[in-house]
Amino acid sequence: MPDAKDIAPVHLLFICSRNKWRSRTAEELYRDFPGYLPKSAGTEPGARQRVTEGLIGWADLIFVMEAKHRDYLRDKFPEALGEKKIICLRIPDDFTYNDPDLIDLLKANMSPHLPVPEEPHFPS
Repeated sequence: MPDAKDIAPVHLLFICSRNKWRSRTAEELYRDFPGYLPKSAGTEPGARQRVTEGLIGWADLIFVMEAKHRDYLRDKFPEALGEKKIICLRIPDDFTYNDPDLIDLLKANMSPHLPVPEEPHFPS
């Protein structure tokens, strides 16, 4: 039986509009969580990290905050997406980075799809 450290982590990609609050918080929520390697990006031109074909290709699972983000990915990267699963978390742009209510909503909306960290470790 392979040791847990020998199993490749699941690559999680979180997408919102500007990659400043929602997707970045989700990325930090899963940072250092065993079995997962998170990244985040945004769809808008001024995004902190703009989503690319390379990021789409890297991801095993893609989580978008709103349906408009899913539609953007399908329109802009149809070939890179292929059969990749895109999960819409339905989280509105009403939060700031590391907002406790956002973290609670992320945990609630992620839990049907993946285990969620009990104690997130956010950088200070």
